[in-house]
Amino acid sequence: MKEKITDWFKSLQDSICLELEKADGLEKFHEDLWEREGGGGGRTRVIRNGAIIEKGGVNFSAVHGSLAENISKALGLPQSDFYATGVSIVLHPKNPMVPIIHMNVRYFETTSKTGDSTWWFGGGIDLTPHYVDENDAHYFHSELKKVCDKHDSAYYSEFKKWADDYFYIKHRNETRGIGGVFFDRLNEQRGKTKEQLFEFVKDVGSSFAPIYTHFMAKNSLLNFTAEHVKWQKLRRGRYVEFNLVWDKGTKFGLDTDGRTESILMSLPPEANWEYDYQPEKGSAEESTLKSLKKGKEWINLSYDRI
Repeated sequence: MKEKITDWFKSLQDSICLELEKADGLEKFHEDLWEREGGGGGRTRVIRNGAIIEKGGVNFSAVHGSLAENISKALGLPQSDFYATGVSIVLHPKNPMVPIIHMNVRYFETTSKTGDSTWWFGGGIDLTPHYVDENDAHYFHSELKKVCDKHDSAYYSEFKKWADDYFYIKHRNETRGIGGVFFDRLNEQRGKTKEQLFEFVKDVGSSFAPIYTHFMAKNSLLNFTAEHVKWQKLRRGRYVEFNLVWDKGTKFGLDTDGRTESILMSLPPEANWEYDYQPEKGSAEESTLKSLKKGKEWINLSYDRI
């Protein structure tokens, strides 16, 4: 079945790139084919200096080989051969009113030296607005809940909490953005067949383009100032901090001799770090910082408004 999964991920990369190019209206993705020395390879596709997207990547990979000892220990597995495939996306827009978005959908399987095997799916989508807008947050989470509810009514609340906990910058005591859904190691132990879980992952992947092109169309023409751009670059700095310090996907890619350029594609074109920056009291920047907390229920907006 891994061939079927791999082929679908390839087609997902193709369709998302086409939709993003159409929505951007200026630039096209440039493809870089690569091979991994240990086995497998991928297609890195990057777009730069578009009308809306300043820098973005839509990557596909399918790699295999011997699992490094430190990775085996981290996953609680014996020494094994592995196969991993998936699509990973990060988009950094020009306009600070358009949010950063990330998606990853992936499949992983192993076979130990004794013939024991394991498999699972993982992935998710999360949104990182430079300025938190409640209506946008409501829309984003509502769309993800629809996808989750189609497959299991328990998925959204569980996977939303997982995203809140995962996309958390511990040393800053703030979430990376407004979260989304995140899941990992989904297999038959969840009471679902591999085919059922694959259908769920497919629906998560297919929801990406409609969700993000909505934000591109809605927010890309909003006015912004030099102060907004300054804040955007500070928020991009937080994004970099998470990806380089806490993100397990970055660490896995580097530890398995993945392609460095593809792994670090997620970093923005420009980011700033200002010493002990404090937003102005009552500003939109301060309001955004106050919103970057775990556990906010963006769908019903029942929390106390700032």
